[in-house]
Amino acid sequence: MAKHDAKHDGKHDKDQKKHSGDDKAADHKAAAGHHVAKAHGQPTKVDSSLPATREELMTRHADARKRRNSAPLDSEAFRAAVDELGRIEVRVAAIERDMVPPKG
Repeated sequence: MAKHDAKHDGKHDKDQKKHSGDDKAADHKAAAGHHVAKAHGQPTKVDSSLPATREELMTRHADARKRRNSAPLDSEAFRAAVDELGRIEVRVAAIERDMVPPKG
């Protein structure tokens, strides 16, 4: 008879749950509904000082990407460009979400 190995019991139990669907239902409930994107536990804020048109924002986004790509990694210029890219992307997402019908 094969020797029973207790260290595999936990894995077996986890596999059983995975295939039973119990954890999938819990995951689905947690993911259901709309949620606000959060950075470090804070709701995302749209920077309304940025241009209001997608075209202008995409031009600024391209400029910020160029600055980021030419800056030394982890320099203040690099971090500033990355921060600007994030603010621009949030503003673009807000504009696209407000389109009728929404673009995204």
